[in-house]
Amino acid sequence: MFNKIISGKSLPKYLSSDNDPLFLFHQWKANLRILEIEELKSVPGHPTSHPYVERVIGSCRRELVDNILFWNENDLLNKLNNFKKYYNETRGHWSLEGNTPIQKASTENIIENVAILDHYRWKKHCHGLFQTPVAA
Repeated sequence: MFNKIISGKSLPKYLSSDNDPLFLFHQWKANLRILEIEELKSVPGHPTSHPYVERVIGSCRRELVDNILFWNENDLLNKLNNFKKYYNETRGHWSLEGNTPIQKASTENIIENVAILDHYRWKKHCHGLFQTPVAA
């Protein structure tokens, strides 16, 4: 999983992890030592030590996983990928002044086409779990 995440990117200097037994295995520690990555452990019992990760996990659980059924790992991965696309490309965020993360990250925040709000339809996301208005 770690290799999949870092593929095509430069190696991080630090890696933040919790106290799950998964991170105590010899192979995990050896890989970090070989890659010269320093592991920073969270404080047990204090989820606020990783606020960004906790926020992402909480949003995924509240908005998606708690509201749908999934049949196997592949089904869950497909639904999480659909949610990721919706969350980053369509869903407006209050902290980003109503913009999506993709809009905020882009260098040009120019609206090319102005929508006429009298004519719209609803676009479904995540198999109908979310709907957003779209210019018709």
